[in-house]
Formats: sequence, C-alpha cells, structure tokens
Amino acid sequence: MNFDLTDEQEMMRDTFARFLDENSSTVRVRKAHETAGFDSALWSGLADLGAFAMRVPEDAGGMGLGLFDAALLMEEAGRTLVSGPLAEALVAARLLGQLGGQEDLLEQAIAGEAVVTIAMHDLAERPKQWIAGGTVARAVIARRGSEVVLAVLAEGAAKAEENLATTPIAEIELAAAELTVLASGEEAVQAFGAALEEWKLYMAVALSGLGRQALQMAAAYAGERKAFGQLIGTFQGISHPLADLVCDTDGAKFLAWKAIRDIFDGSAEAGPTISLAYWYACDAAARAVAQGLHTFGGYGLSNEYDIHLYNLRAKAWPLVAGDPALALEEAGRRLYAGEQPALPESGEVPLDFDLGDEARQVCAEIAELFATKVTPEQKAKFHYSWEGYVPEVHKMLAEHNLLFPGLPEHLSGRNITPYARIAAMGEMERQGYNTPGANVAAMVAMVIDKYGSDELKAEVLPQIVNGDVLCSLGYSEPSCGSDVFAAQCKATQQEDGSWRIDGTKMWTSGANLSTYVLMLTRTNPDVPKHKGLTMFIVPLKTEGVTVQAVHTFQDERTNVTFYDGVVVPDSWRLGEIDGGVKTMSAALELEHGGGFSKVMKAMIEAAEALTEELGIAGEVRTQCRLARSVAHLWISDMLTYRSQWASVEKKPNHGFGPMSKMYSSEKFLSDSRDLLDLTAPVSLSKREGPAGFLNQCYRHAAGTTIYGGTSEVHRSMVAERGLGLPRTRG
Repeated sequence: MNFDLTDEQEMMRDTFARFLDENSSTVRVRKAHETAGFDSALWSGLADLGAFAMRVPEDAGGMGLGLFDAALLMEEAGRTLVSGPLAEALVAARLLGQLGGQEDLLEQAIAGEAVVTIAMHDLAERPKQWIAGGTVARAVIARRGSEVVLAVLAEGAAKAEENLATTPIAEIELAAAELTVLASGEEAVQAFGAALEEWKLYMAVALSGLGRQALQMAAAYAGERKAFGQLIGTFQGISHPLADLVCDTDGAKFLAWKAIRDIFDGSAEAGPTISLAYWYACDAAARAVAQGLHTFGGYGLSNEYDIHLYNLRAKAWPLVAGDPALALEEAGRRLYAGEQPALPESGEVPLDFDLGDEARQVCAEIAELFATKVTPEQKAKFHYSWEGYVPEVHKMLAEHNLLFPGLPEHLSGRNITPYARIAAMGEMERQGYNTPGANVAAMVAMVIDKYGSDELKAEVLPQIVNGDVLCSLGYSEPSCGSDVFAAQCKATQQEDGSWRIDGTKMWTSGANLSTYVLMLTRTNPDVPKHKGLTMFIVPLKTEGVTVQAVHTFQDERTNVTFYDGVVVPDSWRLGEIDGGVKTMSAALELEHGGGFSKVMKAMIEAAEALTEELGIAGEVRTQCRLARSVAHLWISDMLTYRSQWASVEKKPNHGFGPMSKMYSSEKFLSDSRDLLDLTAPVSLSKREGPAGFLNQCYRHAAGTTIYGGTSEVHRSMVAERGLGLPRTRG
C-alpha cells in the first residue's frame, strides 16, 4: 500500500505550490477581476513551468506525464483559485497532440501564447453553449456528432459578461465559428470522451483543494477569534462541522485518486468512480466553502475577507458543464446499466491500495478454514456483536495462529507483515465472523504483556492467547459515557497490599461471555482526573461481581456490571498506581483506523438484490441512491487505507484514524436509513434474506456512531489534529 508521491512528484508539486502561492495569491485573484478573471502573466508563468505540456504526448512535443501528475497541479490550482481555464486547457492541449494537424496552435498553447479550451456538449445538439475561458480563447475543441472539430474564434465572437465569480466564461455560438475537422469516427469520439472524463478528474481534485483551503482558513480564524471570552474554535458547533467537511473534501480527492488507480489497473470500477468523484467533489466543496464562510460570521460576507472568493469559485468552475447531479445519474448508469465510458490513459501511478501477496495468502488460508472447519450450525450463530462468539471457531483460529493477527509473533504465534494482519482481520469479517471478543482479548493480551506482573503473564496471558477465554472492557460508567477518564469506580488498597474495588461499569459488552475484565479505576480522587487512575485485571467470577444484561434494539446484548467489595491482589494491577492513562496507551498499538466498510458493502449488496426483487432496479432514483451509497463506501475504504498506511509506515498522525471511523459510521447510519426507505415497505420485515439484513443494518448502524468513541469525540479529535483547532474537550 502506498499514498506517497515519488521524489519527482514531490518536487514538481512543491514547485507549482511555491509558484502559485506567489502568482495566484488572493491579491492577484482580485486583480484578475479587472481583466474578466484571466491572469495572462500567471498563464505565461504556468507555461514556463511546463504545465500545458504535461499531458501532451511526447511524440507531439509534450512531456507525456500521467494523470496523477496533472492532478497534483490541479489540487494546487484549486487551493490558490487559479485565474484561467486550466483544467480545460490541459485536456485541450492533450487532444491537439493526440489528433494532430494543428502543430502551430499546439505549440502556441504549450507556450501559453494561445488559450485553447473545450466545449462540454455536442455541437449537433447545442450549437450555442457556455465555454470555460471563452472570453480569452483563441480556439475551442468540440464534438459534432461523429466528428471532433476545432472552432477558431473570430474577434468579438465571445462577449464577456458579469458572472458569479468573475471567471472568463462566455456563451458562444460555436456553429458560427470557423470550424476545422480534426478527426472523425469512433476513435475520434472516444478520444474526445476520454478528455471529458479527464476534465472531471481534474475538476474533482481542484475542488477538493479549494474546499480544503477554505476549511483551513476557517480553522485559522476560529483559532484567533473570540466570543463570550473564548476562542470560537473551542465551540463544538464551530469545530465539528469543519471536521465533517475535512472528511468530505479529503474523500473527494481520494475518489479521484482511486479512479486514476482504477484506470491504471483496468478495473471496471474506473468509469463509475470518475463520475462519483466529480459529483462528490462538487457537493463537498460547495458545503465546505459555505461552512467556511459561516465560520467568519458577518465578516465572511465582506469583500475584504478572502473566504467569499472561495465560496463563489466553488460553484463557478464546475457549473459551466451543467448540473453536477447529472453525474450521479451517470454513475448509476455506469454501475447498474452497463454504460461504458471512454477512459483517458493513466500513465504511471505511484498510488497503491493493495495489501500485497502475503495478505492474499493469509486471506486464502482463512477462507479455506471457514469453508472446511466451520459447520453450517456454527455459521448460523455468527453475528456482528459479541453474541456471535462461537467458542469452537475462536479456538480453531487460535490453533492455526490466526486468532490475533494484530499481535506480535510471541503472542500471536505467527510473524506476518502489518498489511497481512490488516487483511486477515478484514477477511474474518468478510466471512461473517465479526470478532469484537477477539479484538478486545488481543488488546488485553497486549496490555498484560507490556505491563502485567509475572503472575498475570503466567496465569492469564496463556489462557487468552490460546483462545480459551474472552476478556471484556470495564471503561465506561453510567455517569461518564465516552469520558472514560472521569471514571469513579473506586479501587482502595488494603493493609495487606490487595485492592478493594467498588462501583459500577456500563456497556461492559461480553461480560456474560468473558472470564476477565480489564478495568479502569479511580485510585486517587485528589488529583486531576487523568492522573488518578489505575488499571486492573479482575476475574468476573470473583465474589462481589454481578453481571446484569442490557438488551438493545439492535439484537445485541451488552451489560452493566456491579463491583461490591471485590478484592484482587496487587499482582493483578497493570502498570503504576495512578498510571492508568499510560497503561491504556498500550492498547492503541493495535489502532489501524478501522471503519465499517465490510458491512456497508454487504448492506449495498442486499439493497441491490432487494431492488431486483421489487422490480425497481432499473429506475433512475434507485440507481442514484445506490450509487451514492457506493461513493460513501469507497470513500470509507480510502480513508481507512490512508489511516492504515499512515499507522504502518509511521507517518504523522493528523486524525486519520478518527476520520475513518467517524465518516464510515455516519455514512453507514445515513445510508442504512436511505436504503430502508428505498426498499419500503418490505424492508420493515425481519424475514430472512436481504430485507431482514437491511432491517438489521438500520438498527446496527445506530450503535456504530456511539461505541468505540462517539462521533462527537472523533470530530473533536479530527478538528484538533487535522485542522489545528483549539481543544474542544475538557
């Protein structure tokens, strides 16, 4: 897996970024308004850096670089609001190079001496249409039926007029221009169609860069502006919407990245991913700039503040092609009606979202075990919750050294790469064996191995790693919820050195199935709450422990556990007295930023099957809503991949794990609601099959935004780590 750029790409991106910071500053963007939104000096400078030659084939005098290289430029162009039709010029120059016959014009376009742009719609259907860069263009490449033509614009053919963001657009009667046929036939039409797909990718990454910058500007303002005596960035009403939108803008970029990699791989997902990336970026950028402006309050409306420039440009760039919602319909046709678009050549792509050969081998081994060692009766017990625990399967995985792939070799019994570990855990979930019990047992084993006494390592640790027992977590309390460090369950040391534990733990999932609980207790009430905590292993069969069931509407059992004078020896303490926070950190070593992609995918597949049964699969509304859910699924995948990659490769932590969990759980919730609506009223039934599964997903999804840390907690983490906002939690 790789999210890194090559050294050459890093250098190229930095070069463009530095140039644009200086030559496309907001001062220059405002200045360009005086010349209908086009900065000729900027255009010449981009040409000097080779921008317009990037995608032109080498045999036509260009650089022959890949889609991803140009996408890096476009992200920087979006961040700096480039004044000129850059995306259109890139694809137009490539078309001139591919189709040939216009060498002089191509040379002028590459040199920045002539602006050549592209028409979005067939001249046979729309002879008059809006053209990006129309007021400054010397020529426009367009499709006319089965021909690709060059429209050379006469002076005065394009009339500048006031528009939303003062960009150099114009409505032009192209049929009245001097037209030259560049090429005709299926191959020419395919080349032009591929150019439009390339434009969508460039627009997606540009809008992502634009939206991300608007959020950064808002975060910076929220970090210095005070209201009611506090920085407004500490208000969750300010920080949390920004955190949501960082996920959306990053997700839009990653959809475009996925599309580029899909083209390189020849994946059937390439076409729909392009459509979804463009649609999603249009929507995400529009929401990001609106929230960014809102963060500035009334100042955001003032012409003196730059945020309004982003608000206007987010709409001005894509709408020249028409309603972005049409791209969602297009994605639906590509996913579900067999529509096959022409695709541009990708060139070399450094991105890699594959977990590798070892990961595939481990997954194949797990699949074989589930096919040969797990009975239908055992599979019938599988469930996403702790209640899906099957002791025989748990033990079988331990015997094959596959129960705890995330643990080091001396605990798991197997030395595999981190990516193979990630794949193994995903494969078990794909098999339907969701293993929260195993995940918690792994966490407890890690903590005992790092902080446990010799007695715990000899008595408890072997039981866990051999698959003989489960463990649960005693973190949350009735009065604390996600604020686990506010725990009040008290541990008092006795004269003989042992500890007496008294109190209540809430949401002790699996306590009815477990032998031990990893418990966070209050050992010192006289110091700040983070400093007076101590961790223990407590046997759940000990006198004074009561486990009481709490049933949820999700078909899931959890528990409330009571501890009344429970005594454990000091040797069952983990770490230092009052050092519980440090001890808990060991569990974070297993953090890879997981999400809920597997169940989201299964939910979509169930919805697809049910819409077929209901006879609505061919309807546009059905295709659009399924396609929207697919976009959320693929973004969830990409955010998770980034988080896993950053964890494994020890990259800086910018809240990638919380972004992955929060985004996927929130989209799982909203999509489960929407797909339940789409397939109503049969989705009301709990009958076996896709209807019952969708029904369960709707109930299951509600919990995913709560356990493992609520979405609000994760939003605060994203705001702080990803946007640099001040701390929003006590």
